[in-house]
Amino acid sequence: MTDKQTQKPEKFKFKAEVSQLLDILTHSLYTHRDVFIRELISNSSDALDKVRFKDVKGEAVADADQALEIHIELDKDNNTFTIRDTGIGMTHDELVKNIGTIARSGTTEFVKMLAEENQKDVNLIGRFGVGFYSVFMAGEEVEITTKSGDPDEPGWQWISDGKGAFQINPAENVKRGTTIKVSLREDAKEFSEEYSVKTAIEKYSSFVPFPVFMGKEQVNKIAAIWREPKSNVKEDQYKEFFKFIAHQGDDPVTWLHFSADVPLQFHSLLFVPKTNLELMGFGREDDGVHLFVKRVLVDAHAKDLLPPYLRFARGVIESDDLPLNISRETLQENPYVIKIRNTVIKRFLSHLQEVAEKKPEDYLEFWKQHGRIVKEGYNDYQHKDQVAELFLFNSSKCADEKELIGLSTYVERMHEKQEEILFFSGPSREAIESNPAIEIFKAKGIEVLYTTDPIDEFVLPGLMMFKEKMIKSADQADITKLEDVKSEDNADEKDEKAPDKKDVDKLARRIKDILGDRVETVKLSERLVDSPAVLVGSSNAMSGQMEKIMQMMNKDAAPPSAKIMEINQKHPIIANMLTIYQKDTKSPLLSKLVEGLYSSIQILDGTVEHPQVMAASIQALLSETLELTLKTKPVNKAPQKKAAPAKKAAPKKK
Repeated sequence: MTDKQTQKPEKFKFKAEVSQLLDILTHSLYTHRDVFIRELISNSSDALDKVRFKDVKGEAVADADQALEIHIELDKDNNTFTIRDTGIGMTHDELVKNIGTIARSGTTEFVKMLAEENQKDVNLIGRFGVGFYSVFMAGEEVEITTKSGDPDEPGWQWISDGKGAFQINPAENVKRGTTIKVSLREDAKEFSEEYSVKTAIEKYSSFVPFPVFMGKEQVNKIAAIWREPKSNVKEDQYKEFFKFIAHQGDDPVTWLHFSADVPLQFHSLLFVPKTNLELMGFGREDDGVHLFVKRVLVDAHAKDLLPPYLRFARGVIESDDLPLNISRETLQENPYVIKIRNTVIKRFLSHLQEVAEKKPEDYLEFWKQHGRIVKEGYNDYQHKDQVAELFLFNSSKCADEKELIGLSTYVERMHEKQEEILFFSGPSREAIESNPAIEIFKAKGIEVLYTTDPIDEFVLPGLMMFKEKMIKSADQADITKLEDVKSEDNADEKDEKAPDKKDVDKLARRIKDILGDRVETVKLSERLVDSPAVLVGSSNAMSGQMEKIMQMMNKDAAPPSAKIMEINQKHPIIANMLTIYQKDTKSPLLSKLVEGLYSSIQILDGTVEHPQVMAASIQALLSETLELTLKTKPVNKAPQKKAAPAKKAAPKKK
């Protein structure tokens, strides 16, 4: 026996900051006190690691025949929680140093934050290195029995109620390791029950590298497969692990498993779920991957490790180079985390692109579920090109609305004289197809992307360029750039008799006078083929669809800007309107025809503001047209049947 063991029990006072911390923990109410179980298991795991390290180095340790294990025992009758490990244990001086003082500045910061801001957020526990002290959130008295791995060191007992002091006694017949017995508070009885403790272990410590037993049952049965080489993991293991980590019943669409060593070491296993829970009305509180440090979960929703547009991903990222007590604030600023984040983003985007190329059916399934979220990455300027490669859209050259193409495919089949990537927005493919603004492109065989999701109005203009091609809304495109592109049906070569351009220009000015400020200007169109007129946006203004979205988002927003009205001088309606204009420049009928034409193209454009006024205008036009028709051509009356000729009377008999 040592001199210290022959002495009477020693009493010590905690350092001031520890006393302050324990007072806060003891008298504050926390909603998730089970975190103390995580901390105690983490400490046991570290202690076992040290034994394994000594064994690898060939150093002697006491009780070398003991298995490296963690055991948890619950006593519901006596309301106790006990955890025992066969780790490295502690000497007398280590007990005083490790538990009597705060060695980490992070813990002092934690105490300061709780004291000054009256914080009661259990998520802070552990991230600031509180570790062992968190046991006093649930325990009213704690007893530690420990023996160092040094064969010459005796055993010791440490006892405290967390009220400012602790006592150290000699302990006999103790084997290497540490046993912590917690006498639970009355309001913490659930931690003497198997269900509560097992739930906490599965939540925080499923992947601790040493077996954790409750009775004879090992609780942490799930292997940390993300640390294994890919060649050692079977497909079924991946699928089962996904269901465990993501709490979903379906198999994942795909997954990415890789490890990195330079510039720092970390392991990553990310899955793409088959189902997007956001589409089912669930919130985003479960977003983020699990962040592990040394196989210990430090954040179940580490949202800073992936950008919001990849929030559908589920899985694990682990690094041994991060401190176990890393906080959310330092997570954002830690240079290691930033490097991990950038590496994971690039690898994950590349993996999705590989799926798109090699397994297009799987990728299409992924896009239908998560494509809208991925589109939010258009403003990630660091990875914008990689993100844009993933986008899919319908187009004028797709067979139907189900067929989708990527931007790279669009660029590959662009006309050699085409300079811009063109898109056009609308509520549906059918509505876009019927819009006169894209007639010229269909006639010339120029592909137009059809964008029916409101977010597309932010996405494509937000990208601005893709593969050195400007992205432009079709109704704002410069048609003169396509003059050298011949129409597929040789429409450019048709010998159509069109009115004199000067005469139509005069009609255009008259139409502008009639419509006033409702249109910016009226001009002859180069884009119309089959329609008489169309409304197009100014190249300097937002697209029409974007203006509608802004108006829906904010009813007090400025009203949509006036559009340009283009007229097709070759269309019979315009030709007949010109005839009326040339007979009478102030013709009331012309005004009504102009109003009717404007109403019809507003309907096609989807910019009808006052449908009641429009209906009255169209009805008035119908009425006047009928009156004019009746004046010039009498109504045919229904033919009347001719009376049958009277039968001649039969001659009288003489």
